Amino acid sequence: MAPMKAMKAVKAQAKTMTKGALAEALATETGLKKSECNKVVESLAKVATTQVKSAGKFVLPGLCMIKSRQKPATKAGKRMAFGKEISCKAQPAKTIVKAFPVSALKKSI
Repeated sequence: MAPMKAMKAVKAQAKTMTKGALAEALATETGLKKSECNKVVESLAKVATTQVKSAGKFVLPGLCMIKSRQKPATKAGKRMAFGKEISCKAQPAKTIVKAFPVSALKKSI
């Protein structure tokens, strides 16, 4: 069997934008004050959380869609995985939240 080659990194790891940096970027784009933009970002987060809790779905147009779903509980027991029998612990039911990029964002990248 041939040895596996190391995977190349797509891009060098850049630092993610903080909330303050996002507010600063919005302020320069729109001409509003940084404090006003900070309030807008905070209120957007509040609206998104309430919508995901109540409706289970929130869409930021042109950016992403946030969905929540109920993952069922699993019983304890033994399962077959990769040809081996594995003993598994019981897991409680939980709510999972995922974000999916909108197709316009996928096409732009």
